[in-house]
Amino acid sequence: MYAIVEIAGKQYKVEKDSIVNVDRLKEISGNITIDKVLLFSNDGDTQVGQPYISNVKVEAEILKEIKGNKVKGVKFKKRKNYTRTVGHRPVYSQLKINNLIVG
Repeated sequence: MYAIVEIAGKQYKVEKDSIVNVDRLKEISGNITIDKVLLFSNDGDTQVGQPYISNVKVEAEILKEIKGNKVKGVKFKKRKNYTRTVGHRPVYSQLKINNLIVG
């Protein structure tokens, strides 16, 4: 049993008891309910929303905020002897999927 949900404009595949890293959410801790479910599959029985499924919800718990791997980028201008390296570490919210509710 799995679902494809939309969180902060991005789509994630979630299953029960899985841990998902999503873009930083406003909430720091606690439980959240995700109602933007795009697809739900249970043993071959698949429901597809247009755009969302109204009777399926996902309960998740925010565990902590973590930093991702460093993302590097390079700026340069040809023939001008200009090169600059830039980088940052994105911050993610770590979610634990507790339950997929149908109905």
